[in-house]
Amino acid sequence: MQIGPYPLANPVALAPMAGITDRPFRQLCRELGAGYVVTEMMAADPGLRATQKSIWRSNFAGEATPVAVQIAGSEPHRLAEAARFNVDLGAQIIDINMGCPAKKVCKKLAGSALLSDLNRVRQILEAVVAAVAVPVTLKIRTGPHSGNRNGVAVARLAEQCGVAALAVHGRTRAQRFGGAAEYQTIRDICNSVSIPVFANGDITTPQRAREVLEYTGADGLMVGRGAQGNPWIFRELNHYLQNGEELAAPEPGEIYRVMREHLARLHLFYGNCTGVRVARKHIGWYLRGRPDAQDVLHDLLRVQAPQQQFQLLERHFMQAA
Repeated sequence: MQIGPYPLANPVALAPMAGITDRPFRQLCRELGAGYVVTEMMAADPGLRATQKSIWRSNFAGEATPVAVQIAGSEPHRLAEAARFNVDLGAQIIDINMGCPAKKVCKKLAGSALLSDLNRVRQILEAVVAAVAVPVTLKIRTGPHSGNRNGVAVARLAEQCGVAALAVHGRTRAQRFGGAAEYQTIRDICNSVSIPVFANGDITTPQRAREVLEYTGADGLMVGRGAQGNPWIFRELNHYLQNGEELAAPEPGEIYRVMREHLARLHLFYGNCTGVRVARKHIGWYLRGRPDAQDVLHDLLRVQAPQQQFQLLERHFMQAA
């Protein structure tokens, strides 16, 4: 699979997720097999660029090629300017968010709210593609609601406007993250355009990954929530797709090593105070479902210092050994 001039290491990608796919997590997922990663969405509003959150999100130092940056907004000229701004920072691919169902995004007529206005979609795509010399990609849902799954029309429009690749989440805006993903619309999209398409939604097992690829005819897969607390999913999916064999789940020793490395990177990236807070949600996902994790989780979600997090993790895994 290739996006513009950039061949991907494999067709299994990490989906952009606000508050989750920061630089430490993107780099970790790449190391564990993700062939492509995209940043958290960055607001097109220039008044937000000086915030600490935006500064963290626009830090691409040390990232592997291609650096793909997602932007979000509703005004064509603002999104075009945001694309240029991020290319100047080092972005090699610009991704436009038309898939986020969050109320605070949609109420500004951004994210998946844009799918209800194909004229605005066209204006945005034309403006951003014309603004930068790098590939422009698009992430969408299947449509605004079950009565208007217009994903095929949006995909065709994207191809006409020069979009280089498309990612489609198999839910409507109205579904948010409820119910099951449907793949018929993604299949119809893949049959309607010639640009590469990532299928996204409920891809949590190797078997489901193969089923989705075979059914939709998609060029690649994009994994979101399935990677939370489970960055090993990328190597597991790739191994199964290439060899038809399931990899064994990671041993406790590897889980501990990866968790410790992930936490250390978060502390370094954000600073100790914020790093500890950001690490808490990842700890919760890593330990979800593990035996005897409830007691240590109670403590891990309350400690304030990096060393305390490390000490509690070490104690938990030593006791579980």
